[in-house]
Amino acid sequence: MKLPFVITGGLVFVLLGILIALSYYFYNVAIKRNSKAFLSDNSDLAEISSKDEDEPTTVKVTNDVQPTPVETTGITWVESHVYDTWQLTTDDGLALVGYYLAAHVPTTKTVILAHGYSSQGKDMGSFAQFYYEELGYNVLMPDDRGHGRSEGNYIGFGWADRKDYLLWIHKVIEVIGDSAQIVLHGISMGGATVMMVSGEDVPKQVKAIVEDCGYTSVYDQLRYQLKRIYKLPAFPIMQTTSLLTWIKAGYHFQEASALKQLEKNKLPTLFIHGSDDSFVPTEMVWRLYEACKADKEIFIVDGAGHGMAYLVDKTSYEQKVTAFIGHYVQA
Repeated sequence: MKLPFVITGGLVFVLLGILIALSYYFYNVAIKRNSKAFLSDNSDLAEISSKDEDEPTTVKVTNDVQPTPVETTGITWVESHVYDTWQLTTDDGLALVGYYLAAHVPTTKTVILAHGYSSQGKDMGSFAQFYYEELGYNVLMPDDRGHGRSEGNYIGFGWADRKDYLLWIHKVIEVIGDSAQIVLHGISMGGATVMMVSGEDVPKQVKAIVEDCGYTSVYDQLRYQLKRIYKLPAFPIMQTTSLLTWIKAGYHFQEASALKQLEKNKLPTLFIHGSDDSFVPTEMVWRLYEACKADKEIFIVDGAGHGMAYLVDKTSYEQKVTAFIGHYVQA
């Protein structure tokens, strides 16, 4: 009679071991700071086919950086300008780095640009160029924890980063003064980040948010990718990997929700997404838009894949952003 119990116990032990191994595997793939090979050959991430002639087609990046298409186009522009390197220490002791470019004409207007997954602050150079040259803004481009020159051995997916961005906001206010007018603009994970910031106690100096192709929640995004890339069901891998992430990185997937943060948001928010985004599916932006109770607009760029909205229709993108933030930021 004992044999069936021994066999059953052995099977349970084996299955548990497999589940633990899978959890560590997916933690290393998605959360741990390392090279993200699954991004380089992902059909959901379009290659850059065309752009302005004064922007480089390719950019050499380090092996832990995988920018979205639009992020690769402006790094040379950043490096051609004189900027200050800012540093701060997070509440949990990490040293973060950001790059600050003061406007030619002194101004209270500053944009804080939030980069995407496994990217870095300077990769937001295309947006920096727009705000700096066309709108006359100061520009701050932080390296998120676990990215670029900032410390951290894991990716926060916006949730761990939301409080870091509050520190960057306060640093801008410290430099500019109480009259500072701040816009938060993020792409992909950066879009989710600025939405997650919106549900916190944000200083009155933050006037508006622009989010581009951000996801509804970390759980939703990773569940979607787990099924799309690996053809695996969410349960129980998502639950055990989330637990491992909580142990190693201090957050779990279910709490990291842009949707829930937007329900508390009081800041005007512009939602941008490509109609053909299959990496962060376009349907997510409609759920985000509905969750937001503050002043809001939505802009769907026809034919744009993930992170491609700015490249596909740069003119309309800039016009929409300029008009939207112009309602809330004084000239």
